[in-house]
Amino acid sequence: MRDHGMSEMAISQFRHLYDVWRNEEASSWIREADVEPLTGVPSFHDVYETIDHDKAVHAFAKTAFLKLNGGLGTSMGLDCAKSLLPVRRHKAKQMRFIDIILGQVLTARTRLGVELPLTLMNSFRTSKDTMKVLHRNRKFHQENIPMEIIQHVEPKIDIATGEPVSFPENPDLEWCPPGHGDLYSTIWESGLLDKLEEHGFEYLFISNSDNLGARPSRTLAQHFEDTGAPFMVEVAVRTEADRKGGHIVRDRRTGRLMLREMSQVHPDDKADAQNIDKHPYFNTNSIWVRVDALKALLAEHDGVLPLPVIRNHKTVDPTDSSTTPVLQLETAMGAAIGLFEGAICVQVDRMRFLPVKTTDDLFIMRSDRFHLTDTYEMEDGNYIFPNVTLDPRYYKNIHDFDERFPYNVPSLAAANSVTIEGDWTFGRDVIMFGDARLEDKDDARYVPNGEYVGPQGIEPDDWI
Repeated sequence: MRDHGMSEMAISQFRHLYDVWRNEEASSWIREADVEPLTGVPSFHDVYETIDHDKAVHAFAKTAFLKLNGGLGTSMGLDCAKSLLPVRRHKAKQMRFIDIILGQVLTARTRLGVELPLTLMNSFRTSKDTMKVLHRNRKFHQENIPMEIIQHVEPKIDIATGEPVSFPENPDLEWCPPGHGDLYSTIWESGLLDKLEEHGFEYLFISNSDNLGARPSRTLAQHFEDTGAPFMVEVAVRTEADRKGGHIVRDRRTGRLMLREMSQVHPDDKADAQNIDKHPYFNTNSIWVRVDALKALLAEHDGVLPLPVIRNHKTVDPTDSSTTPVLQLETAMGAAIGLFEGAICVQVDRMRFLPVKTTDDLFIMRSDRFHLTDTYEMEDGNYIFPNVTLDPRYYKNIHDFDERFPYNVPSLAAANSVTIEGDWTFGRDVIMFGDARLEDKDDARYVPNGEYVGPQGIEPDDWI
C-alpha cells in the first residue's frame, strides 16, 4: 500500500479489517438470539405533525449534504461513475443522477435561502468526470466547503494464501474499496469536519448518489435537532422484495441499535432475519449525524472506527468466475449506529428510497411511472412498483439495454409485473399491462410500435 502511495490512515484501516478477519471469525455473525427486533419507529408523518415548520429552516441551515459517489456501476457494465448515467429527460434535456442531485441542492438553496454545501465522496475512478460536471454547472457555486473527498482503496486478499492477490493481466483489479464504511476514515483524514464546524454547520446528511429519493429535508433536519440524538438512520417498511436487505436490530446485551447485513446472518438464522413481520424495517443507507459527535468518536479511535467487518467473497475479476477467489474486507456506513449512545431511527416513505442498482431498477426509473418535477423530485402516484425481471443475457449491460430500448422503455402504468426472457427489441409507445411477459423465442425478436404486451405476450390484433 505504501508503494502505491497510500496514506497511513488507509493502511491503519486495512490493518484493522485484516486483523479482525484473521483473529475474530465469530464476529462475522450477528446471531438472532443476541438481538431484538426494532419496533415502534416514529414515521415521517408523525414527525411532520410535531415540528415547528418555521423553525425547521434554521436546523436545515446548519445542515451539510454528503453523497457517496465512488461507484462505477460495473454491475451494469459501466466504465464511468454511475452518477453520470442518464435517468430520464426533463424539459427535453437528458438528466443524469448528478444533474438531478445538483437540481435538488440548488432548489433547496434558492427556495429556503440556505447554504446547503454539497460534498461528494468520489473514488479515484469517479473524481475527474464527476468534478467536471460540477465545475461546468453555471448555477452551482461553493467556496468554503470542499466539493469532494476521495475514498481509500485496499488490496483484495487471495483466500488461499491470505496475501494480496496478484493479477498481472489487469493490476487495477488487485484493488478494491473498503465498503462505504470507509466514509468515516476518509472524512477524518480530509479535515472536512473541521471545515464544517468552522463555518457553522452542525449536522451532516449522508446518502448514496444512486438513491434519488434521498433529498435534503428540513423536516428531518428539525426532527434530528429536536431529538438531540447523535446519529439517526432512515429506515423503511420491508416488503417481500426487501427480505434480503440489511436491517436494524437492537443488541440484547447493550441495548444499542445495530445494523445487520445479510452477510452477517448465520445460515441457521436466515428464516428469522428474512421474516418481514418479525423485522419490519430495512436500512435505506441514508443517515444523519452530528458533526461534533462524529468528530469526538473519530478522535477517540484515531480515525478508524471499530465497525463490524463484512467478508465479501468474489473472484479477482468479478466478470470471470475462473479467476482467483478473493476476499474483499468491507465495512458498512450504517453500522456506526452501534457506536453512538442514543442513536435513533426514523421511518420514511418509499419516495425517499429510490435506488438504482441494476438495469431492472433503471427500467422503472425511465418509465412513465415517474415524473421529474421542476424541484427535481422523482414523483410517482404510490411508489409501489411492478416487479421487473429482465433477461440478464441481453439487458444487464447498459449498452445492451439501451440498444434494445432505442426510443424509450415501455409504459408501465398498467403493469403489475414485467418478465422479459430472450432477446427482444422494442419499438415506440409499447404498453405493458397486468403480468406482462415475453418468452424466449431462441432468436432476436421485435415488439412493433404501439403494441400491448400482457400475460400472453404481444396481444393479438384480432378479437373474437
